[in-house]
Amino acid sequence: MQDGIWKIDMEGVTLHMSHPDELPMKWVGQAELTRQLIASWLVISPSDLPLNPRILGKPGVGKTTLAYSTGKNLGKEVYIFQATMDTRPEDLLITPVVSSHGEIKYVASPVVTAMIRGGVLILDEGNRMSEKSWASLAPLLDNRRYIESLVAGIKVKAHPEFRFCATMNDDASTFELPEYIHSRLQPQIFLDFPERDDELSILKENLPFLDEQILEYVVNFLQRAHKKDEIYTVRDGINIARYAAKLMKSGNSEVFEALRKAISQILKDEALVYALQ
Repeated sequence: MQDGIWKIDMEGVTLHMSHPDELPMKWVGQAELTRQLIASWLVISPSDLPLNPRILGKPGVGKTTLAYSTGKNLGKEVYIFQATMDTRPEDLLITPVVSSHGEIKYVASPVVTAMIRGGVLILDEGNRMSEKSWASLAPLLDNRRYIESLVAGIKVKAHPEFRFCATMNDDASTFELPEYIHSRLQPQIFLDFPERDDELSILKENLPFLDEQILEYVVNFLQRAHKKDEIYTVRDGINIARYAAKLMKSGNSEVFEALRKAISQILKDEALVYALQ
């Protein structure tokens, strides 16, 4: 295999690989969280292995951004696999598809491609996935560091530079992880709501084209909501600010009127209790 060539022959099977994700994501939160993630992935002796951290927090606090940005800053290809309740073991590993010539073509998932190319794999929202799917990753997440594809009939060993992490939401729509997976996904890195300065920096990073007045209003709204333990996140704040600006642009709305309308439409009327008049 050479750089730029996205297939490889392995045990007599040709695997067609996925492409890495190239996204405009930049982590602007706590540096300590980046340090914890890099430390998890460090290998400190020839007999050592990287750990497989899981990043925990409410939806929208920046778990995927933290993992993606850290991987890119390390100069690695980063692959994201979005887990769902319908994810099957073969979706995680190798899938057979029929080519235009009627032949079976084996396609490696982002997980397997990252393993082969020595990239970073982010298993996004991993606790939406069933135990059966997690079981297919068990040997990858301990000192064996390989997967076995029953569909393609091959075993794939991970490149020494391969790194893994899972993000997991703290909400009711997720599965409990089996204990044998818990022990393989360590350490746990917790993301809470950002402090005011960090939250304002995130808004500015994502919306550099918006007026400071809008961003200040939104960050104050979010900080009041955080103190009451509401689940409104910086992702909600980005959407509120962006929609308010569009309302102003499209209909000559006054800034506070547009912001309150955006809050109401994005988070419902009850969220207005945290908004300034």
